[in-house]
Amino acid sequence: MIVVAGEALIDLVPDRPATAGPAADPALPALLPRRGGGPYNTAVALGRLGSPTAFCSRISTDGFGEALMAGLQEDGVDTALVQRGAEPTTLAVASIASDGSAGYGFYVEGTADRLFELPEALPDSVRAMCFGTCSLVLEPGATAYESLLRRSADEGIFTVLDPNIRTGLIPDADAYRERFRGWLPSVGLLKLSMEDAAWLAGGQDPAAAAREWLTAGPAAVVLTHGRGGISALTRDGSDHAVPGVQVEVVDTIGAGDTVNAALLHRLAAHEALSADAVAKLDEAAWRDVLGFAARAAAVTCSRPGAQPPYAAEL
Repeated sequence: MIVVAGEALIDLVPDRPATAGPAADPALPALLPRRGGGPYNTAVALGRLGSPTAFCSRISTDGFGEALMAGLQEDGVDTALVQRGAEPTTLAVASIASDGSAGYGFYVEGTADRLFELPEALPDSVRAMCFGTCSLVLEPGATAYESLLRRSADEGIFTVLDPNIRTGLIPDADAYRERFRGWLPSVGLLKLSMEDAAWLAGGQDPAAAAREWLTAGPAAVVLTHGRGGISALTRDGSDHAVPGVQVEVVDTIGAGDTVNAALLHRLAAHEALSADAVAKLDEAAWRDVLGFAARAAAVTCSRPGAQPPYAAEL
């Protein structure tokens, strides 16, 4: 089983991209509620791909929370590790640019996922854990998720981290960067967008920074380049890359989360859900894993909101 740990929230997505200039539509776009949150999307994507998956979080008992739970169950995700609370659901208001890229504003005060508590134990069947996004920023839950990351690594569980930076939620960038570096010894696979890598590098060349991060613990660093494809840097100095799959982009919501799921799903197919196994993957295996992730992300980008593909679509 693969467990995804982190927030579940509701994205409020505009029904059309933003426009500017004389031809701009003066009417405000309608905001449509969509189930989301980076970890939530990753769990749903894994379920749709057919990987045995569980979600570990705290979800509200309000109407949005019930919809989030229903979405997990519809796609076969185990919810036994989900904590429930009466606090409201986190809201993320998305803005979609003309190229399909998304920005976010968050409403997080007093919401359910911030109150996540460290579970006593995980099932013996857990082979991998995936962490990231807001859940590792917002206290007091962030400390609980960090403890779960470290404990899982100490127990020999393969760990994947996607920081998925949301700068509006990070009051002290340098403190967060320091905390990020402290997580790396407990991370088996680090996945980032190039934008996130540049931000975390803090002015350093992102590729050079990624090489430094490799020496701190991960067996590989996977970097997404948008339309440019996906690459992987490994401990032995190898660099593997595949091109992007060209599609008409509706928006990029959930694309990186789909990559997380596709990487884990395909690594499992190669029996590589461990840092040692990842370090031993050859060029052909990496091209297969990265190519699968690129195809999956392209499907997500071709439709509105975080709608990752089912296995039959790939």
